[in-house]
Amino acid sequence: MQALTTISSKYQIVIPRQVREQFNLKPGQKVLFIPYRHSIRLVIVPPIQEARGIFQGMNTDNIREEADEER
Repeated sequence: MQALTTISSKYQIVIPRQVREQFNLKPGQKVLFIPYRHSIRLVIVPPIQEARGIFQGMNTDNIREEADEER
């Protein structure tokens, strides 16, 4: 799918409805612009709540708090 939009005089863009709906974008959601060669990649930043459980089963025996570290 391709969608065309225009940069406003305040350097703002409107994400077309079909793109918002396809990617379930909501107001306040974070996106990241990544320069790549002669283009810009727009990456949706997932909410931190989606990261829950990604370290399940991780060995935490050797993890120390910053205050416990020797300096």
